Amino acid sequence: MLCVKNGMIHDAVHQEAFRGDIIVEDGKIIAIGENLKAEDAAKIVDAEGLYVYPGFVEAHGHIGLDGYGIGYEGMDYNEMNDIVTPHLRGIDGVKPMDAAFPHAAAAGVTCVCVGPGSANVIGGTFTTIKTTGKRVDDMVVRDNVAMKCAFGENPKRVYREKKDSSRMTTAALLREMLFKAREYLEKKEAAGEDVSKKPAFDMKLEALIPVVKGEIPLKAHAHATEDIFSALRIAKEFGVKITLEHVTEGHLIVEELAKENVPLAVGPTLTSASKFELRNKSWTTPGLLAAAGCQVSIITDSPVIPQEYLPLCAGLAVHAGMDPFAALQAITINPAKHAGIADRVGSLEVGKDADIVITDGCPFEISTKVKHVLIDGKEVFAGRDTTDQ
Repeated sequence: MLCVKNGMIHDAVHQEAFRGDIIVEDGKIIAIGENLKAEDAAKIVDAEGLYVYPGFVEAHGHIGLDGYGIGYEGMDYNEMNDIVTPHLRGIDGVKPMDAAFPHAAAAGVTCVCVGPGSANVIGGTFTTIKTTGKRVDDMVVRDNVAMKCAFGENPKRVYREKKDSSRMTTAALLREMLFKAREYLEKKEAAGEDVSKKPAFDMKLEALIPVVKGEIPLKAHAHATEDIFSALRIAKEFGVKITLEHVTEGHLIVEELAKENVPLAVGPTLTSASKFELRNKSWTTPGLLAAAGCQVSIITDSPVIPQEYLPLCAGLAVHAGMDPFAALQAITINPAKHAGIADRVGSLEVGKDADIVITDGCPFEISTKVKHVLIDGKEVFAGRDTTDQ
């Protein structure tokens, strides 16, 4: 048992912080309140004068798939020999020993949703993992949480000479696979237990069944307004779930996105406008969308922005006008909802994983220091204020 004592708790549920204690047992939060008895605690973390937050969560990135400091040979997040690869799984490319993971954990980023990049029209599935561990299987919170698809410049650039040179082609390729997957599922269901009537096994179509059944969303890479609307149009045509990733021009269509009521992952914004579809990027985007009632997550798209700068990105959004509590939720509970893991992480509540960050100030400020980080109740980063009993 471990007890965090006397901290100012920002639970990402209630707007107002409160002074209290958190008791952790077997990796879970079992109690939150004032003056909790901690006689049985094997370890007490003294949070007097400090601030206590949920572990920060990234809704969209590629940490562990794009190796830290090892160049092109370490990149495993894009397959560039096939434009449609729904059968690929992000978990199979993650390198748990990557140096980016301890960097992220020490900054308080405790859980990330990672998977394929945006080279392909359909790229494969994302997985959610904690940022500490030696074996990726043991880091998983929930696997196969979303199916990556991509609109805009990237598929056109990678496959311009092979398969795709227009946005119309990108949309058509996605539609074709969804049509085929729906028909494949119908044939499988009609065959029942009669193996002789089942369609020939197709690994790509098999991987898309959870999408057409509405079990996981399409995770749609879309920066420009036209790509955002194409993603939404296709999702409606096929009756599938969708989340929008990047949403760079979201501030230009706030009212439309507010009506759609789909999860939005905004970023990466701490970059140059390296391509045409980024020319309108703005730090005001997450704040404007959140103020309109959208569910907004702020993302680094790591390693585009190093994973450890996720709290800084929230701070820059606040500087541009975003409500501070909305910004906190944008790197905690909202990305947890976005990735379908809010039952486990994203807020400080009884029953959830004990992913806890303790700081000496607001995490959005560059001068703030992280004092302690707990993942599943175990300290992965600790300052001098920890005492064993």
